Amino acid sequence: MSLESRYNLRSPGVKRLMREAIELANPTEEYYACPLEDNLFEWHFTVRGPPSTEFEGGFYHGRILLPSQYPMQPPNIILLTPNGRFEVNKKICLSISGHHPESWQPSWSIRTALLALIAFMPTPAAGTIGSLEYTAEERQVLAKKSQSWECSTCGKISGKLSPQNGTKLGSGPELTQEESSLLKQIALKAEEDTTRKETKPTEKQDESSAAQDVDGAELRQRVGSKPESNEPVVELAGLSEQVQDTLLEASIQRSNQDKLWTAAIWVIITIITLLIIRRLFFL
Repeated sequence: MSLESRYNLRSPGVKRLMREAIELANPTEEYYACPLEDNLFEWHFTVRGPPSTEFEGGFYHGRILLPSQYPMQPPNIILLTPNGRFEVNKKICLSISGHHPESWQPSWSIRTALLALIAFMPTPAAGTIGSLEYTAEERQVLAKKSQSWECSTCGKISGKLSPQNGTKLGSGPELTQEESSLLKQIALKAEEDTTRKETKPTEKQDESSAAQDVDGAELRQRVGSKPESNEPVVELAGLSEQVQDTLLEASIQRSNQDKLWTAAIWVIITIITLLIIRRLFFL
């Protein structure tokens, strides 16, 4: 049964995917994608590792899961080929994936997602969901292994792309203004993340040095002021004992006075009570 007979061709999402399937029918040097024979909302794709990076020479295969509300909602992208940048068999977190629907633009397409994925590969992982922090050497080893990797559905992936004649990203249809802007944003973000990672150790060292300077200054102040404070401490201790004796004596005197006043008050209260009783009962 053909895809046309299985889906409602009046649906905007179906119409959009059918059009994109036609546009992506011919592979380019960098990417290729097509829907499964029995599911228009699941695509398999292959991308070439970006040149002049640790992924150069690699072929990376994955799945694109499209929501029924596509293109109003973004796709989910899953890598199947071990690559050292993204976890396999897990939805990866990108600005053009389902993890960030707020940044998705309906004018973007599956081709936009593939170009963005290629651009994202050499960027720092920065702890995002589905990201890995492999060394450049480990990624180069995986890139070589990927050349013989096969998909259980699509077969050997290295033969899915057209032969490489150049290194320009996006040798297929001309990039739209939005796609170019997106790729520039990705490149700028990668530079910012790299700069941030390089400056963090320096900042930590500066903070550590500053803390050591402060601690050293405080220590010098304490050591320098300690001999000067020894004598006054002894004198204050002596004065403190005298003051304590004086306060103790004053406290005892006040306590005795309080007892006398209390006794006098009780005597007066008793006399008044007796007088009242006598007046009431002995008249």
